[in-house]
Amino acid sequence: MARAPAPPLPSPLWSRRLTEWCLVALILLGLGFAFEREIRSLQAQGERVFALSTLASLRTTLVLNRLARQVRPNDRDLVVKNPFLLLEPLPSNYAGEVPMRDVHRVPPGSWVFDPDCLCVGYRLLYPEWLEPAQDVGAIWYRVGGGAGPASLSPLADYRWLGTHLN
Repeated sequence: MARAPAPPLPSPLWSRRLTEWCLVALILLGLGFAFEREIRSLQAQGERVFALSTLASLRTTLVLNRLARQVRPNDRDLVVKNPFLLLEPLPSNYAGEVPMRDVHRVPPGSWVFDPDCLCVGYRLLYPEWLEPAQDVGAIWYRVGGGAGPASLSPLADYRWLGTHLN
């Protein structure tokens, strides 16, 4: 009787099981990278909402201050250049009065006021999502409202996550 040929011996270095595990590892690695990017995008969206909320609070405060000055024009306590001083309470991430050229010294995620240009600035936590790219990742808004309406107008045409910041 003839013997059937013996099946080939599996390679000690590579097997079907190892191939399956490598494939699973590559899929998990790809999902991990996609998840990380989505998380960073979600964090930037949260920061954007927070920054826009603070800007809306500042704008509202400026309007209310303008109305109070119209009602009481002789009240010197209402003449305030720094709109953060009108907020009650101050934002926890307000870093104080800092010139624009020194904004790199404040921690990311901080609001500042520049008394020289009468500007409100925010140093971003995630500046990679800002267009045009800034050296220190900060956005600046000029405080207006001498004789005209109280306003905060951006110093540049900022886009954050593809959306205009006004």
